[in-house]
Amino acid sequence: MAGRAKKGSSTAGPGVHARTTPGDTRSAILDVAERLVQVRGFNAFSYADVAAELGITKAGLHHHFPSKADLGAALVARYSTRFGQALDEIDSADAEAAAKLTSYVGLYAEVLRDGRMCLCGMLAAEHETLAPSLRDAVVAFLTDNERWLARVLEAGRLDGSLDFDGSASDVAASIVGGLEGAMLVARSYGQVDRFQRSAERLLTAFAGASR
Repeated sequence: MAGRAKKGSSTAGPGVHARTTPGDTRSAILDVAERLVQVRGFNAFSYADVAAELGITKAGLHHHFPSKADLGAALVARYSTRFGQALDEIDSADAEAAAKLTSYVGLYAEVLRDGRMCLCGMLAAEHETLAPSLRDAVVAFLTDNERWLARVLEAGRLDGSLDFDGSASDVAASIVGGLEGAMLVARSYGQVDRFQRSAERLLTAFAGASR
């Protein structure tokens, strides 16, 4: 999360960085593949790309991940775990709902500053071409985020720190969709600040002003 994430030498996830042990080929494959998905998209890289970057054979990749769908599933599982850990850190560090929402936005901003997109956002854009199991994994990631946001929003409404119309679940869905879309537009312009401004307006519109 913005300002609190620990920096590592390998690939970045939202709010956290993967830490690969030297000699851990499986994790190294995931690191490279994750970056390629976040920058190019799932269908725009091949096993040959990963093998060339790591200096291993494609057979070596297939030993760890027999199919690209297997690789994709492992990517989403690892990404989802790290994102969940980042949300736990937000819960531990921020007492107020409004502060939690701001820190949540920071997770996305950090990825964008690294020249990448949300892994699951990129996969969602290729939904029709993904294996059913991978589609389900992406939906599960998005659903988990919406549930976390809904809980934060409802807590804020109950204690009077947030004010918004409609159900917390609907607002949470709007926030997730808005942030993913804002990332795409900001990347097109090459302006992280554009994302920040859009995100601030989004939270103002859906979370309302603190009382």
